[in-house]
Amino acid sequence: MLDIKWIRQHQEEVQSGADQKKIKVSVTELLEWDDRRRQLLQEIEALRQQRNRLSGEIAALMRKKDNTTIEQTRQQAKEVHTALDRLQEAHQEAEAQFRERMLLIPNIVSPDTPAGSSDEDNVMVKRVGEPPRFEFEFKDHIALGRLHRMIDITRGVKTAGTRSYYLTGSGALLHRAVQQLAVDLLLAKGFRLLEVPLMVRTSAMVNAGFFPLGEEQTYRIEEEGQWLAGTSEVPLVAYYNNEVIDVAEPIRLAAVSVCFRSEAGSAGRDVHGLYRVHQFAKVEQVILCEASLETSEKMFREITGHAEELLQLLELPYRVMTVCAGDMSQKTYKQQDIETWMPSREAYGETHSSSQLLDFQARRSNIRYRDAEGKLVYCYTLNNTAVASPRILIPLLENHQMEDGSIRIPQALRPYMNGQELLRPLAE
Repeated sequence: MLDIKWIRQHQEEVQSGADQKKIKVSVTELLEWDDRRRQLLQEIEALRQQRNRLSGEIAALMRKKDNTTIEQTRQQAKEVHTALDRLQEAHQEAEAQFRERMLLIPNIVSPDTPAGSSDEDNVMVKRVGEPPRFEFEFKDHIALGRLHRMIDITRGVKTAGTRSYYLTGSGALLHRAVQQLAVDLLLAKGFRLLEVPLMVRTSAMVNAGFFPLGEEQTYRIEEEGQWLAGTSEVPLVAYYNNEVIDVAEPIRLAAVSVCFRSEAGSAGRDVHGLYRVHQFAKVEQVILCEASLETSEKMFREITGHAEELLQLLELPYRVMTVCAGDMSQKTYKQQDIETWMPSREAYGETHSSSQLLDFQARRSNIRYRDAEGKLVYCYTLNNTAVASPRILIPLLENHQMEDGSIRIPQALRPYMNGQELLRPLAE
Protein backbone atom coordinates (compact mmCIF):
# COMPACT_ATOMS: atom_id res chain seq x y z
CA MET A 1 0.00 0.00 0.00
CA LEU A 2 1.25 3.47 -0.85
CA ASP A 3 0.76 6.62 1.19
CA ILE A 4 -2.29 8.54 -0.08
CA LYS A 5 -0.42 11.85 0.18
CA TRP A 6 2.37 10.45 -1.97
CA ILE A 7 -0.19 9.17 -4.48
CA ARG A 8 -1.69 12.68 -4.76
CA GLN A 9 1.74 14.10 -5.50
CA HIS A 10 2.63 11.41 -8.06
CA GLN A 11 -0.67 10.63 -9.78
CA GLU A 12 0.74 10.02 -13.25
CA GLU A 13 3.53 7.78 -11.96
CA VAL A 14 1.08 5.69 -9.94
CA GLN A 15 -1.36 5.32 -12.82
CA SER A 16 1.49 4.41 -15.16
CA GLY A 17 2.64 1.71 -12.73
CA ALA A 18 -0.87 0.27 -12.56
CA ASP A 19 -1.13 0.25 -16.35
CA GLN A 20 2.26 -1.44 -16.69
CA LYS A 21 1.23 -4.15 -14.23
CA LYS A 22 -2.13 -4.55 -15.99
CA ILE A 23 -4.12 -3.62 -12.89
CA LYS A 24 -7.49 -2.04 -13.61
CA VAL A 25 -7.69 0.84 -11.19
CA SER A 26 -8.24 4.57 -11.69
CA VAL A 27 -6.12 6.90 -9.59
CA THR A 28 -8.56 9.69 -10.43
CA GLU A 29 -11.47 7.70 -8.97
CA LEU A 30 -9.40 6.84 -5.90
CA LEU A 31 -8.72 10.50 -5.20
CA GLU A 32 -12.35 11.44 -5.83
CA TRP A 33 -13.48 8.92 -3.23
CA ASP A 34 -10.76 10.18 -0.87
CA ASP A 35 -12.10 13.72 -1.28
CA ARG A 36 -15.64 12.46 -0.73
CA ARG A 37 -14.84 10.59 2.48
CA ARG A 38 -12.87 13.54 3.86
CA GLN A 39 -15.69 15.97 3.09
CA LEU A 40 -18.27 13.67 4.68
CA LEU A 41 -16.08 13.30 7.76
CA GLN A 42 -15.95 17.09 8.15
CA GLU A 43 -19.74 17.30 7.85
CA ILE A 44 -20.13 14.48 10.38
CA GLU A 45 -17.87 16.24 12.85
CA ALA A 46 -19.83 19.46 12.42
CA LEU A 47 -23.14 17.67 13.09
CA ARG A 48 -21.67 15.90 16.13
CA GLN A 49 -20.68 19.27 17.56
CA GLN A 50 -24.18 20.58 16.85
CA ARG A 51 -25.70 17.49 18.49
CA ASN A 52 -23.54 17.98 21.58
CA ARG A 53 -24.47 21.65 21.74
CA LEU A 54 -28.18 20.84 21.51
CA SER A 55 -27.83 18.21 24.24
CA GLY A 56 -26.31 20.86 26.47
CA GLU A 57 -29.11 23.30 25.66
CA ILE A 58 -31.78 20.69 26.45
CA ALA A 59 -30.19 20.00 29.82
CA ALA A 60 -30.12 23.74 30.63
CA LEU A 61 -33.76 24.19 29.51
CA MET A 62 -34.86 21.27 31.65
CA ARG A 63 -33.39 22.98 34.70
CA LYS A 64 -35.41 26.07 33.76
CA LYS A 65 -38.48 23.89 33.08
CA ASP A 66 -39.03 25.65 29.76
CA ASN A 67 -41.10 22.85 28.22
CA THR A 68 -42.00 24.62 24.98
CA THR A 69 -38.42 25.44 24.08
CA ILE A 70 -37.30 21.99 25.25
CA GLU A 71 -39.63 20.34 22.76
CA GLN A 72 -38.43 22.57 19.92
CA THR A 73 -34.79 21.86 20.76
CA ARG A 74 -35.46 18.12 20.99
CA GLN A 75 -36.98 18.25 17.51
CA GLN A 76 -33.86 19.99 16.23
CA ALA A 77 -31.71 17.32 17.91
CA LYS A 78 -33.79 14.59 16.29
CA GLU A 79 -33.30 16.13 12.85
CA VAL A 80 -29.57 16.40 13.48
CA HIS A 81 -29.49 12.75 14.58
CA THR A 82 -31.30 11.68 11.40
CA ALA A 83 -28.94 13.71 9.23
CA LEU A 84 -25.96 12.29 11.12
CA ASP A 85 -27.12 8.71 10.49
CA ARG A 86 -27.47 9.48 6.78
CA LEU A 87 -24.00 11.05 6.58
CA GLN A 88 -22.38 8.20 8.51
CA GLU A 89 -23.92 5.70 6.11
CA ALA A 90 -22.62 7.72 3.15
CA HIS A 91 -19.19 7.93 4.79
CA GLN A 92 -19.07 4.17 5.28
CA GLU A 93 -19.80 3.70 1.58
CA ALA A 94 -17.15 6.26 0.58
CA GLU A 95 -14.65 4.62 2.92
CA ALA A 96 -15.36 1.20 1.41
CA GLN A 97 -15.00 2.53 -2.14
CA PHE A 98 -11.76 4.26 -1.18
CA ARG A 99 -10.28 1.18 0.49
CA GLU A 100 -11.29 -1.08 -2.41
CA ARG A 101 -9.30 1.11 -4.77
CA MET A 102 -6.39 1.63 -2.38
CA LEU A 103 -5.92 -2.13 -2.15
CA LEU A 104 -5.61 -2.25 -5.95
CA ILE A 105 -2.97 0.47 -6.19
CA PRO A 106 0.34 -1.26 -7.01
CA ASN A 107 3.77 -0.59 -5.66
CA ILE A 108 5.94 1.75 -7.67
CA VAL A 109 8.52 0.23 -10.02
CA SER A 110 12.26 0.70 -9.55
CA PRO A 111 14.06 2.93 -12.08
CA ASP A 112 16.21 0.00 -13.23
CA THR A 113 13.26 -2.31 -13.88
CA PRO A 114 12.99 -2.94 -17.64
CA ALA A 115 9.81 -2.01 -19.47
CA GLY A 116 7.83 -4.88 -20.91
CA SER A 117 4.57 -6.75 -20.77
CA SER A 118 5.51 -10.42 -20.19
CA ASP A 119 8.32 -12.78 -19.22
CA GLU A 120 9.56 -12.56 -22.80
CA ASP A 121 10.70 -9.03 -21.98
CA ASN A 122 12.73 -10.01 -18.92
CA VAL A 123 16.44 -9.25 -19.18
CA MET A 124 19.24 -11.70 -18.42
CA VAL A 125 21.75 -10.38 -15.90
CA LYS A 126 24.15 -13.31 -15.94
CA ARG A 127 24.44 -16.99 -16.68
CA VAL A 128 26.34 -19.51 -14.57
CA GLY A 129 27.35 -22.96 -15.80
CA GLU A 130 26.65 -24.62 -19.11
CA PRO A 131 23.79 -26.99 -19.96
CA PRO A 132 25.08 -30.57 -20.16
CA ARG A 133 25.67 -32.16 -23.54
CA PHE A 134 24.47 -35.72 -23.34
CA GLU A 135 26.13 -38.36 -25.52
CA PHE A 136 23.05 -40.51 -25.09
CA GLU A 137 19.29 -40.16 -25.33
CA PHE A 138 18.47 -38.49 -22.03
CA LYS A 139 15.30 -39.07 -20.01
CA ASP A 140 12.99 -36.51 -18.50
CA HIS A 141 12.35 -36.43 -14.75
CA ILE A 142 9.15 -38.49 -15.04
CA ALA A 143 10.91 -41.31 -16.89
CA LEU A 144 13.73 -41.15 -14.36
CA GLY A 145 11.19 -41.10 -11.57
CA ARG A 146 9.59 -44.29 -12.86
CA LEU A 147 13.00 -45.91 -13.36
CA HIS A 148 13.93 -45.19 -9.75
CA ARG A 149 10.41 -45.62 -8.41
CA MET A 150 10.61 -42.16 -6.83
CA ILE A 151 7.77 -40.28 -8.57
CA ASP A 152 4.24 -41.65 -8.88
CA ILE A 153 1.89 -39.25 -10.63
CA THR A 154 -0.69 -41.89 -11.56
CA ARG A 155 -1.46 -42.65 -7.92
CA GLY A 156 -1.25 -38.96 -7.06
CA VAL A 157 -3.99 -38.17 -9.56
CA LYS A 158 -6.01 -41.15 -8.35
CA THR A 159 -5.82 -39.83 -4.81
CA ALA A 160 -6.04 -36.07 -5.20
CA GLY A 161 -6.81 -35.18 -8.81
CA THR A 162 -4.81 -33.34 -11.45
CA ARG A 163 -1.43 -31.78 -10.67
CA SER A 164 -0.95 -34.18 -7.76
CA TYR A 165 1.83 -36.69 -7.13
CA TYR A 166 3.55 -39.00 -4.69
CA LEU A 167 7.28 -38.89 -4.00
CA THR A 168 8.54 -42.24 -2.80
CA GLY A 169 11.84 -43.69 -1.63
CA SER A 170 14.81 -41.69 -2.90
CA GLY A 171 12.43 -39.10 -4.38
CA ALA A 172 11.08 -38.27 -0.92
CA LEU A 173 14.63 -38.25 0.47
CA LEU A 174 15.85 -35.83 -2.21
CA HIS A 175 12.81 -33.63 -1.58
CA ARG A 176 13.75 -33.39 2.10
CA ALA A 177 17.48 -33.19 1.44
CA VAL A 178 17.37 -30.05 -0.73
CA GLN A 179 15.17 -28.33 1.84
CA GLN A 180 17.53 -29.14 4.71
CA LEU A 181 20.53 -28.05 2.68
CA ALA A 182 18.80 -24.70 2.10
CA VAL A 183 17.87 -24.36 5.78
CA ASP A 184 21.42 -25.07 6.91
CA LEU A 185 22.72 -22.55 4.38
CA LEU A 186 20.40 -19.83 5.72
CA LEU A 187 21.15 -20.65 9.35
CA ALA A 188 24.84 -20.19 8.60
CA LYS A 189 23.95 -16.76 7.16
CA GLY A 190 22.29 -15.63 10.39
CA PHE A 191 18.65 -16.35 9.61
CA ARG A 192 16.17 -17.25 12.34
CA LEU A 193 14.12 -20.35 11.53
CA LEU A 194 10.37 -20.33 12.24
CA GLU A 195 7.72 -23.02 11.98
CA VAL A 196 4.74 -21.09 10.63
CA PRO A 197 0.95 -21.49 10.34
CA LEU A 198 -0.24 -22.90 7.02
CA MET A 199 -3.76 -21.53 7.50
CA VAL A 200 -3.96 -17.75 7.71
CA ARG A 201 -6.59 -15.08 8.08
CA THR A 202 -7.74 -12.91 5.20
CA SER A 203 -6.03 -9.94 6.83
CA ALA A 204 -2.66 -11.72 6.64
CA MET A 205 -3.09 -12.27 2.88
CA VAL A 206 -4.18 -8.66 2.36
CA ASN A 207 -1.36 -7.23 4.46
CA ALA A 208 1.29 -9.27 2.63
CA GLY A 209 -0.07 -8.00 -0.70
CA PHE A 210 -1.48 -11.27 -2.02
CA PHE A 211 -5.12 -10.12 -1.82
CA PRO A 212 -7.37 -8.91 -3.32
CA LEU A 213 -5.76 -9.75 -6.67
CA GLY A 214 -4.60 -13.27 -5.81
CA GLU A 215 -7.71 -14.82 -4.31
CA GLU A 216 -8.36 -17.06 -7.33
CA GLN A 217 -4.96 -18.71 -6.81
CA THR A 218 -5.62 -19.49 -3.15
CA TYR A 219 -7.52 -22.31 -1.48
CA ARG A 220 -10.12 -21.13 1.03
CA ILE A 221 -11.22 -23.08 4.10
CA GLU A 222 -14.81 -21.89 4.21
CA GLU A 223 -15.84 -23.09 7.66
CA GLU A 224 -12.78 -21.49 9.26
CA GLY A 225 -12.78 -18.28 7.25
CA GLN A 226 -9.10 -18.88 6.53
CA TRP A 227 -6.83 -19.57 3.57
CA LEU A 228 -4.06 -22.06 2.79
CA ALA A 229 -0.92 -19.99 2.26
CA GLY A 230 0.89 -20.33 -1.05
CA THR A 231 4.15 -19.24 0.57
CA SER A 232 5.48 -18.80 4.09
CA GLU A 233 6.21 -15.20 3.12
CA VAL A 234 2.66 -14.49 4.33
CA PRO A 235 2.98 -15.77 7.93
CA LEU A 236 6.59 -14.54 8.15
CA VAL A 237 5.53 -10.97 7.37
CA ALA A 238 2.47 -11.32 9.61
CA TYR A 239 4.72 -12.31 12.53
CA TYR A 240 5.34 -8.63 13.27
CA ASN A 241 1.92 -7.19 12.33
CA ASN A 242 1.05 -4.04 14.33
CA GLU A 243 4.41 -4.01 16.11
CA VAL A 244 7.25 -1.55 16.55
CA ILE A 245 10.46 -3.49 16.00
CA ASP A 246 14.21 -2.95 16.12
CA VAL A 247 15.88 -3.04 12.70
CA ALA A 248 19.23 -1.57 13.67
CA GLU A 249 20.36 -4.90 12.25
CA PRO A 250 18.11 -6.30 9.49
CA ILE A 251 15.78 -9.03 10.73
CA ARG A 252 16.36 -12.24 8.77
CA LEU A 253 13.60 -14.84 8.97
CA ALA A 254 13.33 -18.24 7.29
CA ALA A 255 10.71 -20.97 7.19
CA VAL A 256 10.06 -24.35 5.63
CA SER A 257 6.43 -24.89 4.80
CA VAL A 258 4.03 -26.89 2.69
CA CYS A 259 2.43 -24.51 0.20
CA PHE A 260 -0.80 -24.68 -1.77
CA ARG A 261 -1.73 -23.03 -5.06
CA SER A 262 -4.89 -23.54 -7.07
CA GLU A 263 -3.20 -22.76 -10.42
CA ALA A 264 -6.41 -21.13 -11.62
CA GLY A 265 -6.08 -20.05 -15.23
CA SER A 266 -3.22 -22.45 -15.96
CA ALA A 267 -5.27 -25.17 -17.64
CA GLY A 268 -3.19 -26.78 -20.35
CA ARG A 269 0.05 -25.15 -19.14
CA ASP A 270 2.93 -27.28 -17.81
CA VAL A 271 0.67 -30.26 -17.29
CA HIS A 272 3.52 -32.77 -17.65
CA GLY A 273 5.44 -33.69 -14.55
CA LEU A 274 6.28 -31.72 -11.45
CA TYR A 275 6.71 -28.19 -12.80
CA ARG A 276 3.27 -26.83 -11.88
CA VAL A 277 1.53 -28.64 -9.02
CA HIS A 278 -1.05 -27.78 -6.37
CA GLN A 279 1.03 -28.75 -3.34
CA PHE A 280 4.74 -28.15 -2.87
CA ALA A 281 7.30 -27.17 -0.25
CA LYS A 282 9.33 -24.00 -0.01
CA VAL A 283 12.19 -22.70 2.05
CA GLU A 284 11.53 -18.98 2.18
CA GLN A 285 13.68 -16.10 3.35
CA VAL A 286 12.17 -12.79 4.45
CA ILE A 287 14.05 -9.68 5.56
CA LEU A 288 12.76 -6.61 7.38
CA CYS A 289 15.10 -3.63 7.37
CA GLU A 290 15.26 0.13 7.72
CA ALA A 291 13.57 2.29 5.11
CA SER A 292 16.70 2.80 3.06
CA LEU A 293 17.08 2.09 -0.65
CA GLU A 294 20.77 1.44 -0.09
CA THR A 295 20.10 -1.13 2.63
CA SER A 296 17.26 -2.69 0.68
CA GLU A 297 19.43 -3.11 -2.41
CA LYS A 298 22.18 -4.68 -0.29
CA MET A 299 19.68 -7.14 1.22
CA PHE A 300 18.30 -7.86 -2.25
CA ARG A 301 21.73 -8.89 -3.48
CA GLU A 302 22.23 -10.93 -0.32
CA ILE A 303 19.10 -13.05 -0.58
CA THR A 304 19.54 -13.55 -4.32
CA GLY A 305 23.09 -14.63 -3.63
CA HIS A 306 21.87 -17.26 -1.17
CA ALA A 307 19.67 -18.81 -3.86
CA GLU A 308 22.57 -18.76 -6.30
CA GLU A 309 24.83 -20.38 -3.75
CA LEU A 310 22.35 -23.19 -3.29
CA LEU A 311 22.21 -23.85 -7.02
CA GLN A 312 25.98 -23.88 -7.15
CA LEU A 313 26.00 -26.44 -4.33
CA LEU A 314 23.54 -28.50 -6.37
CA GLU A 315 25.89 -28.11 -9.36
CA LEU A 316 23.15 -26.86 -11.65
CA PRO A 317 23.44 -24.39 -14.55
CA TYR A 318 21.26 -21.31 -14.14
CA ARG A 319 20.71 -17.74 -15.20
CA VAL A 320 19.54 -14.62 -13.34
CA MET A 321 16.79 -12.55 -14.96
CA THR A 322 15.66 -9.03 -14.12
CA VAL A 323 11.87 -9.11 -14.32
CA CYS A 324 10.11 -6.45 -16.39
CA ALA A 325 7.32 -4.27 -15.02
CA GLY A 326 4.55 -6.14 -16.83
CA ASP A 327 5.64 -9.48 -15.37
CA MET A 328 5.79 -8.29 -11.75
CA SER A 329 3.08 -8.62 -9.15
CA GLN A 330 1.19 -5.74 -7.62
CA LYS A 331 3.32 -5.61 -4.49
CA THR A 332 6.76 -5.72 -6.10
CA TYR A 333 9.15 -2.79 -6.53
CA LYS A 334 11.99 -4.78 -8.07
CA GLN A 335 12.35 -8.47 -8.89
CA GLN A 336 14.90 -10.94 -10.14
CA ASP A 337 14.11 -14.54 -11.02
CA ILE A 338 16.59 -17.38 -11.19
CA GLU A 339 15.94 -19.92 -13.90
CA THR A 340 17.60 -23.33 -13.87
CA TRP A 341 18.36 -25.39 -16.96
CA MET A 342 15.84 -28.19 -17.49
CA PRO A 343 16.90 -30.56 -20.30
CA SER A 344 13.41 -31.97 -20.90
CA ARG A 345 12.06 -28.46 -21.53
CA GLU A 346 15.13 -27.54 -23.57
CA ALA A 347 14.98 -24.27 -21.70
CA TYR A 348 15.61 -22.56 -18.40
CA GLY A 349 12.69 -22.77 -15.97
CA GLU A 350 12.03 -20.48 -13.02
CA THR A 351 13.05 -22.01 -9.71
CA HIS A 352 13.72 -18.96 -7.50
CA SER A 353 12.48 -15.39 -7.19
CA SER A 354 13.75 -12.37 -5.21
CA SER A 355 11.63 -9.30 -4.54
CA GLN A 356 12.07 -5.86 -3.02
CA LEU A 357 8.82 -4.35 -1.73
CA LEU A 358 9.92 -1.13 -0.01
CA ASP A 359 7.28 -0.32 2.66
CA PHE A 360 4.34 -1.73 0.67
CA GLN A 361 3.79 -4.72 3.00
CA ALA A 362 4.84 -2.94 6.19
CA ARG A 363 2.39 -0.10 5.59
CA ARG A 364 -0.48 -2.57 5.17
CA SER A 365 0.76 -4.60 8.14
CA ASN A 366 1.58 -1.58 10.34
CA ILE A 367 5.14 -2.75 11.02
CA ARG A 368 7.30 0.16 12.11
CA TYR A 369 10.57 1.07 13.78
CA ARG A 370 11.97 4.22 15.38
CA ASP A 371 14.56 6.09 13.36
CA ALA A 372 17.54 7.99 14.79
CA GLU A 373 15.24 10.89 15.72
CA GLY A 374 12.71 8.64 17.43
CA LYS A 375 10.14 8.98 14.66
CA LEU A 376 8.04 5.95 13.77
CA VAL A 377 8.80 4.78 10.23
CA TYR A 378 7.47 1.85 8.19
CA CYS A 379 10.03 -0.90 7.53
CA TYR A 380 11.14 -2.16 4.15
CA THR A 381 10.63 -5.87 3.40
CA LEU A 382 12.19 -8.33 0.97
CA ASN A 383 11.73 -12.02 0.19
CA ASN A 384 13.30 -14.84 -1.77
CA THR A 385 12.59 -18.49 -2.48
CA ALA A 386 15.68 -20.29 -1.20
CA VAL A 387 14.35 -23.49 -2.77
CA ALA A 388 11.01 -24.90 -3.94
CA SER A 389 10.46 -28.62 -4.27
CA PRO A 390 9.49 -30.76 -6.13
CA ARG A 391 10.18 -28.28 -8.96
CA ILE A 392 13.90 -28.28 -8.13
CA LEU A 393 13.91 -32.06 -8.62
CA ILE A 394 13.35 -31.54 -12.35
CA PRO A 395 16.81 -30.05 -13.04
CA LEU A 396 18.40 -32.05 -10.23
CA LEU A 397 17.41 -35.40 -11.74
CA GLU A 398 17.72 -34.47 -15.40
CA ASN A 399 21.07 -32.67 -15.32
CA HIS A 400 22.77 -35.31 -13.17
CA GLN A 401 21.53 -38.42 -14.99
CA MET A 402 23.93 -40.92 -16.51
CA GLU A 403 23.63 -43.15 -19.56
CA ASP A 404 22.45 -46.20 -17.58
CA GLY A 405 19.77 -44.13 -15.85
CA SER A 406 21.76 -43.66 -12.66
CA ILE A 407 21.67 -40.23 -11.03
CA ARG A 408 24.74 -38.63 -9.53
CA ILE A 409 24.16 -36.93 -6.20
CA PRO A 410 25.99 -33.60 -5.86
CA GLN A 411 28.66 -33.53 -3.17
CA ALA A 412 26.78 -31.05 -0.98
CA LEU A 413 23.66 -33.26 -0.88
CA ARG A 414 25.39 -36.49 0.06
CA PRO A 415 25.40 -35.91 3.83
CA TYR A 416 21.62 -35.52 3.62
CA MET A 417 21.28 -38.70 1.55
CA ASN A 418 22.99 -41.05 4.00
CA GLY A 419 26.28 -40.63 2.17
CA GLN A 420 25.00 -41.95 -1.16
CA GLU A 421 26.97 -40.77 -4.18
CA LEU A 422 24.78 -42.38 -6.83
CA LEU A 423 21.19 -43.45 -7.21
CA ARG A 424 20.93 -46.57 -9.33
CA PRO A 425 17.78 -47.66 -11.19
CA LEU A 426 15.65 -50.11 -9.25
CA ALA A 427 14.80 -53.51 -10.69
CA GLU A 428 11.16 -53.91 -11.65
